[in-house]
Amino acid sequence: MRQFYTGLLATAFVALVGCVTINVYFPEAAAQKAADQFIGNVLDDSGVAPAAKGVKPATPPAAKPASGQQPSASLLDLIVPTAYAAESPDVRIQTPATEAIRERMKQRFRGSLKGYFDQGAVGFTADGMVAVRDASQLPLADRSNVNAVVADENRDRAALYREVANANGHPEWESRIRGTFASGWIERAPPGWYYQDASGAWKRR
Repeated sequence: MRQFYTGLLATAFVALVGCVTINVYFPEAAAQKAADQFIGNVLDDSGVAPAAKGVKPATPPAAKPASGQQPSASLLDLIVPTAYAAESPDVRIQTPATEAIRERMKQRFRGSLKGYFDQGAVGFTADGMVAVRDASQLPLADRSNVNAVVADENRDRAALYREVANANGHPEWESRIRGTFASGWIERAPPGWYYQDASGAWKRR
């Protein structure tokens, strides 16, 4: 009987370590670097002016793990190897799917989306998407098109965040990837573009 309980505890211990590793050691710095490269490539190749230096909006909060999934720091020190905690793994962001998405985003920004941002009709949301802010800022001929363009853009964005998480072998990272990209899009936005803060209020760069 004692061997049974010992085996049961060992199994639970291994499962706990696996869960903690996934939730605690998301490579935030590596993810941010990869996201910045992707975002910069899309916007720079679309003719978007760089963001003003020294101007940083409030960063949307990163998604938090569900309650009960993350033990205390003191327990982590006991069960997570120090060598693993010190690792800074790369985040894979280049796959055939993400490259196709990147090209569609470039074409969309060049075609109409950049103009919609410049006119204040659309803005970045706090969850890494794009939303129509004020279609009245657009000529009548463009008002029927803006919703379709935003829908196409958001479809690609959702697919991008999901693909990056899957490409790195951690589908559960999708919300963290989304949060990382969300802050990147906002921080890279040029002066005059709108974005939403964590409360949903529109602000201007």
